[in-house]
Amino acid sequence: MGKLFGTDGVRGVANIAPMTAEMILEIGRATAHVCKEHQDRRHRIVIGKDTRISGYMVENALTAGICSMGVDVFLVGPMPTPGIAFITRNMRADAGIVISASHNPYQDNGIKIFSRTGYKLPDSEEDEIEGLILTGKIRDIRPTAREIGKVKRIEDAIGRYIVFCKETFPEERSLEGVKIVLDCANGATYKVAPIIFSELGAVVTTIHDDPDGENINDNCGSQHTEDLQARVLEEKAAVGLAFDGDGDRLIAVDEKGKVLTGDQIMTICAKMYKEAGLLQNNLVVSTVMSNFGFGLALKKLGIKHLATRVGDRYVLEMMKEKGAVIGGEESGHIIFHDHHTTGDGIIAALQLLSAMRLYKKKLSTLARLMKLSPQKLVNVDVKEKRPLEKIPAVQEAVREVESRLKGRGRVLLRYSGTQSMCRVMVEGPTDDLTEKLCLFLVEAVKKALG
Repeated sequence: MGKLFGTDGVRGVANIAPMTAEMILEIGRATAHVCKEHQDRRHRIVIGKDTRISGYMVENALTAGICSMGVDVFLVGPMPTPGIAFITRNMRADAGIVISASHNPYQDNGIKIFSRTGYKLPDSEEDEIEGLILTGKIRDIRPTAREIGKVKRIEDAIGRYIVFCKETFPEERSLEGVKIVLDCANGATYKVAPIIFSELGAVVTTIHDDPDGENINDNCGSQHTEDLQARVLEEKAAVGLAFDGDGDRLIAVDEKGKVLTGDQIMTICAKMYKEAGLLQNNLVVSTVMSNFGFGLALKKLGIKHLATRVGDRYVLEMMKEKGAVIGGEESGHIIFHDHHTTGDGIIAALQLLSAMRLYKKKLSTLARLMKLSPQKLVNVDVKEKRPLEKIPAVQEAVREVESRLKGRGRVLLRYSGTQSMCRVMVEGPTDDLTEKLCLFLVEAVKKALG
């Protein structure tokens, strides 16, 4: 068997390797064993999940595995991924495990592990867990009698997380009377999000908040905003807020029904933070997939910008290294490090609403702080993944495109981490030129690797 952990935990189709009950039980056992190395006391692990039907199977397999290693389990039920990170720290647990496949369809599921500090588990500990499982060593460790773990359900976990989120919204500002439409993606935010925004005074309309185990992310949420856009217009709301299945992403819709990306949300919030003296080191971190217009907007605001490889863990790594408090992805996974250790869709929404109340401007007006550059992305199937920088014909094509862009856009070529394809992206000053240059590059990649 190959590597278990990807860039965001273990993930796959539920009941097919690696997401089988047998493997999940061993992941629970190995995670518990690694957690017990930290200090000599009774150990405990928090487990939460989204609303997938397979969550019951995964939760019970994990629980059995953890208890079999002499570690107690705290169950919190359906709760956003960032809520589990918070509860792990709040309960002083040794680890937190989230059962979710994020924005994937319901038949998939996954396991993400947070350390006791609320950050995602370091690579070294993931490797240790993986090694214990793949070598079979974990099967020989068997506590008995009173050393076997116990299970407890934490009834007030949702209440604790609600208070935590509300405290990130400035006391001097109010959402009294603000019309908001929430799209909970039939996922993990369906209970907590409506309560949080209502208790802050907003007039809340909620859609896709009736999970049945199979409808999570189904034509709803942050990746499918059509219903939200229509409802914002129908309700004459000030803003629409769409979360993904596990609640760590936010995509917003303005009062005209137009979608704002994660880049636009970060731009608005970065301006607010800078003017309040809160933008540590005057820096925002994103990935290389951020729109070309994002960097231009930050430059205009006098804010420094750094880009990392794709993946929120790489964004967070650079944020911690460089001392940034705002970072994230164009997809809406945004980290406010002054408030939380991970991306949180609800906290991101509260910061965006805070900016709207501070500036007393409509969201469509604030969105104009960043002009989206036209973008064209094409996925090209490839037979092999040779280093792109070592293919002369491809590099020549890249230089040709960059020459024609004259600094008014950019080129990004990268292989998919999970599929045999090369992603070809071009951003430029006009739709026509961008598409033309992208297709030129696509042909070069096809000739070299197709």
